[in-house]
Amino acid sequence: MTASALEVRAVSVGYGPVRALNAVSVEVPEGAVVTVLGGNGAGKSTLLRAISRTLRFHGGVTGEGSVHFAGQRLDGMSPAQVVAAGVVQVPEGRQVFARMTVADNLRAGHLGASGGRRTAAAALDRVHELFPVLKERARQRAGLLSGGEQQMLAIGRALMAGPKLLLLDEPSLGLAPMMAARIADTVRDINAQGTSVLLVEQNAAMALRLASSAYVLEVGEVALSGPAAELAASDEVRRRYLGVVDEEAAADAAPEQRPAMTLSRWVP
Repeated sequence: MTASALEVRAVSVGYGPVRALNAVSVEVPEGAVVTVLGGNGAGKSTLLRAISRTLRFHGGVTGEGSVHFAGQRLDGMSPAQVVAAGVVQVPEGRQVFARMTVADNLRAGHLGASGGRRTAAAALDRVHELFPVLKERARQRAGLLSGGEQQMLAIGRALMAGPKLLLLDEPSLGLAPMMAARIADTVRDINAQGTSVLLVEQNAAMALRLASSAYVLEVGEVALSGPAAELAASDEVRRRYLGVVDEEAAADAAPEQRPAMTLSRWVP
C-alpha cells in the first residue's frame, strides 16, 4: 500500500435486515481524485460512512471487510480517531452550525486535530485562500449564507482538520451550475495542494472530469470500475449517467426495441 492511500476491501454494510453494501472494494491512490457514481440508493453515502466510521449515527452496521488508510486499519476506530488519522468527511446536505458564526464553524473544524495555534492559523489561511468570501463573512451566522457559501463553509471546516484524504458527499447537490463549477474548481485546487479526494457525486459529467478513476455502484455492489476517461467514453455509462442517447439508433428501433433509460442491473 502506498502512503496515504485508502483501501476498502470487500466491505459489507447493513441497516437492520437491509444490506446496503455487498463486498464493495474501492482504492484511492495517494494524491488522486477518485469518484463513486450511482443512482439514489446505490450505497454511495453508506460507503463514505463506513470509511469515516459514522455509520452507527445512521443505524448502520459494518459486517465483513476492512478499511485501511496509510497503513492503519480504520474499522474499529472511533470517528474522532479517523479524523486524527487524516480522513475527514464532508456530509451531504451542507451541514453547518447555522447559529454559529462562520469563524466559529471553522474553529470547530480544528477541534481534535493535531497541532497547535500555528497549525490552526495555517489551516485558516488555506481556507481563506480557497474561499475568500468566508473571510469577508467571518462574523456572519452560517445559517444566513447562501447554499453555495454554506457548501464552501462545510468544505472549509473539514479542511481545518488538515486532512490527507477528503471524503466529499454530493458537493454540487442543489447548487446552480455556476456555483457547482466553482466547487469543482475548488476540488481541483484542494487536490493540487496534496490532499487526496474520494468524491461521491450524482453529477457524473463533473465527477468524471475531476477524477482519475471511477467506480459505479448499483444496488450496493461495484458494477463497473476503471479510468475515469474510459468510463466517460463508455456508451453504457454515457446513456445511464450522462444522459447521452444514440439518437440514430433510437430512431431506427421499433418502440419495443428502444433502450429503457431507467437504471437496471448491469455487470460488465
